[in-house]
Amino acid sequence: MKEFSRRVSQKLDKLTPLQIQQLVEDCYSQTEIFDSIFQSLPSGLIIVDENFCLIKINKAAERYLPFKSNPEESKEKSPVWNIIDDEEISRFLQNAFEADKTNISNEYTVSTSGGSVRFIDLYVTPLVQNQNQNKNLIGSIIRIDDVTEKRNQEVLLHRMETLAGLTNVAASVAHEIKNPLGAISIHIQLMQKALKKKRDGDGLLPPTKYAEDYLDVITQEIERLNKIVVDFLMAVRPISANLELANPNKILEDFISFFMPEFNQKNIKLESELCGCDVRLLLDSKLFREVIVNLSQNAISAISKKFDDDESRIKGRISIKSKIENDRYILTFTDDGTGMDESTAARVFEPYFTTKSNGTGLGMAMSYKIIKEFSGDISVTSALGEGTKFTISIPVPQMEKKLLEFKDCSSAGVEK
Repeated sequence: MKEFSRRVSQKLDKLTPLQIQQLVEDCYSQTEIFDSIFQSLPSGLIIVDENFCLIKINKAAERYLPFKSNPEESKEKSPVWNIIDDEEISRFLQNAFEADKTNISNEYTVSTSGGSVRFIDLYVTPLVQNQNQNKNLIGSIIRIDDVTEKRNQEVLLHRMETLAGLTNVAASVAHEIKNPLGAISIHIQLMQKALKKKRDGDGLLPPTKYAEDYLDVITQEIERLNKIVVDFLMAVRPISANLELANPNKILEDFISFFMPEFNQKNIKLESELCGCDVRLLLDSKLFREVIVNLSQNAISAISKKFDDDESRIKGRISIKSKIENDRYILTFTDDGTGMDESTAARVFEPYFTTKSNGTGLGMAMSYKIIKEFSGDISVTSALGEGTKFTISIPVPQMEKKLLEFKDCSSAGVEK
């Protein structure tokens, strides 16, 4: 098409009006075909000029991105970030323009009109025009890809791996159930024989205490069985997590602001040192906050216990720090409470294990499951009488794509 246009322009003065009319109709037909292709692409495309003002947009981009107004009505009036109804996406595009960055990408979550969450990749690449053997940068192309299915498959794969790991747990539970069932069976048989012997003899039933001894053992074994089953269900029941890209530091800042009055009331000094980067993790904000609340409550309890629950003597410290290391978000939660010995720390994530008189033993077990649902890890180090440190590690989604830079192989460079 480009070569055809060049040849026509060289002979334009020799064409008859009829030939020119036919040429215009052919060009219009070609333009219609290209526009149809542009609108039919599954990827969203937004073409902007050097000032990031909208030139052209396809239907896919309008479906993927939330807009404050009709994009077609905002053409060439203001930068495209002003009409996008998402603060993070708008900031990303504005930063790309102000920093004069090209070949960059990032991933975001957007909510649809139906309330579901979609994951999208945004790519900003240069729009280059060949003119007189020079390559001029005349704008940018913003590409939007829906990667929701990819993310859902990753979550599904993680859950399948978790279920596969439950094979050993199921085998262990089967072994644990076998022992109390055997004890129950033996004692029932003993009771049946004793009752039969008495009835076949003098017809009198055994003394109450004689029967209760067996019944007590049976009751204890039934309770033991019930606990084994409940713990197993606790281990296999999936967490209902609505994963989306969220800033963990923002969640921590909101939590600190909310809980600060309680820390002050108990004379506990809170120190926070959060990394300044705008990191976003694939997690459920409510569940992540639940983990932080559990850690805080345990820390307050440990500090209070250190001073024999005498609030007038309490003087403790809690430290919350975050950093990015080896493509992982590392969060440490430290207190200077009573601490734990090695055997206690080794069982802290077990269901129903607790050192509190009124504790359920489910808080840290649930915290462990939640962090695992985020494809992360949580560990604990503690020293008796000195304090406890929990470390949470969650992978940072690799959203930055390494794109090849445009290089002109000819002698002419790119002009802007």
